Amino acid sequence: MPATKAQQKAVNKYMKENYDEIKVRVEKGRRDKIKAHAEARGESVNGFIGRAITETMERDNLSPAASETP
Repeated sequence: MPATKAQQKAVNKYMKENYDEIKVRVEKGRRDKIKAHAEARGESVNGFIGRAITETMERDNLSPAASETP
């Protein structure tokens, strides 16, 4: 059963209040590879991207000198 207009309005309000959006652009064909990679690990694309960001930030914070440019 499709969501009612009231339900969708509530979801939109919740999303606006609780989440920021980031748009990511990738080269043609790369989206399908990212999706397949995420699905192979039981993740959504959003979950995979979030994990990739978190893990990279954690790794960068362990060795801040490596991420600095001369």
